[in-house]
Amino acid sequence: MRIAVLANGAWDLVWGKQVLKEVDFLICADGGANYAALSGYLPNLLIGDLDSILPENLKQCANAGCVIERYPSEKDETDLELALCRAVEQACFAGQTDIWLYGASGKRIDHFLGNLALMLAYARKGYRIRLVDPEHEMWILQGREEIRGSFGQKLSLIALSEKAIVTTEGLRYPLQQGVLFQESPRGVSNVFLGAEAVIQVHEGWVLVVLPKDVGMV
Repeated sequence: MRIAVLANGAWDLVWGKQVLKEVDFLICADGGANYAALSGYLPNLLIGDLDSILPENLKQCANAGCVIERYPSEKDETDLELALCRAVEQACFAGQTDIWLYGASGKRIDHFLGNLALMLAYARKGYRIRLVDPEHEMWILQGREEIRGSFGQKLSLIALSEKAIVTTEGLRYPLQQGVLFQESPRGVSNVFLGAEAVIQVHEGWVLVVLPKDVGMV
């Protein structure tokens, strides 16, 4: 079961129609519902202060029986924060730890940085928020993971904690319990040597960024 949250960031319509086909339970954070409707989908749940959704799309959601949670505009949480909270509840009910996040990059850089903070908060609780857009996939890692890629594809590892101790296999620039510091971009633009790489974060938290372009650096 794929549980996804659609935010109000940048949206590519052709790409969006394809990824939403794979979603089993869709939560839209306010204006994210505009993108869903434009792509031919309606959310199972619409949440936020609803100051960005178009009136006709709000009416369409209501008529279709979507669950709608409206909050005041003056609140401590962002609309996406509220949406992720509901997504985690749904994931817990389904016995899952992965949540897909769309429309959460582009447009405002302050929102994007806030979204990364939410991803880290949920990673510490044992949930993996997979932020995906047409050009990237990114998630936060602690522990060991095998990552599929292709020869020459780039992969970046960015420390989100003060430091992270990392071992890698299958990348051009290997680390053997190497230290990535928060203030250094040392882990940016590594390169797959084949179709798979293994990343182990022994200590700390690392943002894995997997660009979807293929080609040597």
